[in-house]
Amino acid sequence: MVGIGADGWASLGAEARAAVLAADLLAGGERQLALVPAEASGERRPWPEQLTTLVDELPALEQGREVVVLASGDPLLHGVGVTILRRLGAERVRIIPSVSSFALACARLRWPQGDVELVSATGRVAEVVAPALQPGRRVVVLGFGPRSAAQVARVVRERGFGASRLFVLEELGGEAERIEESTADAWGDRDAAALHLVALEVKGKGTLLGRAPGLPDDAYEHDGEIASRDVRAVTLAALVPVPGQLLWDIGAGSGAVAIEWLRAAPGARAIAIERDDARAQQIARNALMLGVPSLRIVCGEAPAALDELDELDERPDAIFIGGGLTGYGLLTLCRKALRPGGRLVANVFTVEGETLLSRAQAERGGRLRRLSTAYAEPLGGFTGWRPARPVTQYELRVT
Repeated sequence: MVGIGADGWASLGAEARAAVLAADLLAGGERQLALVPAEASGERRPWPEQLTTLVDELPALEQGREVVVLASGDPLLHGVGVTILRRLGAERVRIIPSVSSFALACARLRWPQGDVELVSATGRVAEVVAPALQPGRRVVVLGFGPRSAAQVARVVRERGFGASRLFVLEELGGEAERIEESTADAWGDRDAAALHLVALEVKGKGTLLGRAPGLPDDAYEHDGEIASRDVRAVTLAALVPVPGQLLWDIGAGSGAVAIEWLRAAPGARAIAIERDDARAQQIARNALMLGVPSLRIVCGEAPAALDELDELDERPDAIFIGGGLTGYGLLTLCRKALRPGGRLVANVFTVEGETLLSRAQAERGGRLRRLSTAYAEPLGGFTGWRPARPVTQYELRVT
């Protein structure tokens, strides 16, 4: 894999040029292929509409031939290189990167890279920028075509940060390079060049939402079936969000636990299982609003709905049962589904549920805790404490 900049052949060093000239087959986007001079005589294969189609063909195409895949900048910076590595394995791939667009953007703006958060919106969903919207934060967003700047600006405005400085950096490193400064409010609905990044300095009076678990309850659309922020914070601490790991959220309700798992550990994955169709749609809206559209939602009732998850042939690293526990069999099934080192957490509100958790603790170990909170409220002319419904929580780590 060879990374190539917007300045084309001039961006390539001797090693990269030699690899391109020796290739029997050059694969890449039409823009990248057009940057290669005619002296590179190998067959040229542009990416099809479905990128994975050609990726799947690469093992057969490389038989007896030198295959070079061209990518923009650094192929491993949210680029096609990540997909190819996962499909072929590291031992079959050599990578010759160019300067990434992220590095060029930071250089042009004179922003130290360590102070800047990189967000990839190449999946064409601009809402992924939402978790980074905190006052004073600098963010660079990898875009997805001419509409990217307008969509990012819309997300920033909708969340109350329309005063944020917004830079649109087009064709970085090429002859048509152009940088325009604006604000999220002022950018409006304008298109930009197909190849561009968006940089933000976040400003404004939008709602401050951190990545630590325990977002305010009113951050979610819900019908009352939501664990309070205090219980959620303790629950996520027990689940231990880790980048790359998979959570099953069973009886997801508003989706809050799965959503906060994803926000707390970028790169983590989650599946929300909810039997009520209206709530499943509510989960999807919450996930989009809070910037984690990757949340997968399965509409069905456990344990039957878990059969669909078995088809994925991937065991979860953590499981949360929060939609009411009515049978011991679900606890047993979840414990067996976990990977070694996995975490099982279950919350119940009823005496019957407590009985099931006590049995599990007696037979399998783990920890039981009772969570009780109270909130100060007006009481006549004074202030009194209103206790919330207590929660019994079971935590088990599988060895």
